Amino acid sequence: MGLQQMWRLVWRFNSFKRTDIILQHLRMSKHTEAAEVLLERKGCAGVITLNRPKFLNALNVSMIRHIYPQLKNWEQDPETFLIIIKGAGGKAFCAGGDIRAISEAGKANQKIAQDFFREEYMLNNAIGSCQKPYVALIHGITMGGGVGLSVHGQFRVATEKSLFAMPETAIGLFPDVGGGYFLPRLRGKLGYFLALTGFRLKGRDVYAAGIATHFVDSEKLGMLEEDLLALKSPSKENIADVLDAYHAKSKIDQDKSFILEEHMDKINSWFSANTLEKIIENLQQDGSSFALEQLKVISKMSPTSLKITLRQLIEGSSKTLQEVLTMEYRLSQACMGGHDFYEGVRAVLIDKDQSPKWKPADLKEVTDEDLNDYFKSLGSNDLKF
Repeated sequence: MGLQQMWRLVWRFNSFKRTDIILQHLRMSKHTEAAEVLLERKGCAGVITLNRPKFLNALNVSMIRHIYPQLKNWEQDPETFLIIIKGAGGKAFCAGGDIRAISEAGKANQKIAQDFFREEYMLNNAIGSCQKPYVALIHGITMGGGVGLSVHGQFRVATEKSLFAMPETAIGLFPDVGGGYFLPRLRGKLGYFLALTGFRLKGRDVYAAGIATHFVDSEKLGMLEEDLLALKSPSKENIADVLDAYHAKSKIDQDKSFILEEHMDKINSWFSANTLEKIIENLQQDGSSFALEQLKVISKMSPTSLKITLRQLIEGSSKTLQEVLTMEYRLSQACMGGHDFYEGVRAVLIDKDQSPKWKPADLKEVTDEDLNDYFKSLGSNDLKF
């Protein structure tokens, strides 16, 4: 074989290899795109893995559309005794809804801004009414939409790396995904405090607050999942026994008191007011460093969001989860038609200057009439279950 022929063969081989590598990458990217959420049958359980670790498993409409029908199928399947939901990557369970994408869709007046909230809230309700035991492993960041995927389920397992918050008032939104249902049902006025300030709870405090039902050391999480999957036709009680056993063995921060314990009496007093103006007055009159710190935080939030949120929680305290989600869908669509949501997303997530220009900029300018518009029925466009 001449040298020229040999080079030609080498070139063809390399060209083939390059083509093969490109095809492999294309196949992988197609697979990756389709696998933002993994839905697997393992042992006695259906396992949902939120699989966008680079985006802290932020929830998008495509993921919702995969999870919802599978959840319904598993609920009806006599061979599925348990549903487990977890996040990939170790940093986050789910950091929230893909708010940036929703903001862009809303600005462009695309239908996806309606669809996302409608379908997300339908999923929240499906989790809340699920007839099969539902175990959420809320390891890592669990905020906003991630809370909606977990808190309405029967069992929520926190670890020392759990980080909970409902930070929506900082982006011109409100603590949705059923926040109007679960937040006012936390002890005292804790939920009102968490909703209005976006205060972050970490580790065992997520359990102490009542967000999680169990606390397990993160290094034992894999073993816990294996033990759950290995159960034979388990009842709800069998599942609870396994979770209770792991919880009892956990020693991390076991003797640490709840981070807000010393402030709970004051929180209950300050946040029992029925208006934002009165809450602010309570904080000002108290004058303690903790009160002034909360005052400073609240002053940076969207005035419209603050007033919406307080009314949402007061009304939600006596509503069913479905009624709350219907109310929250109305609120979500009103926020999509307003100014503060887009401005909040710009300031916090896009430009990251942390200096939103709210409209109106003062609580006094947000009237009861304005608020009524946010809460009014959407008629035939209302969320229906």
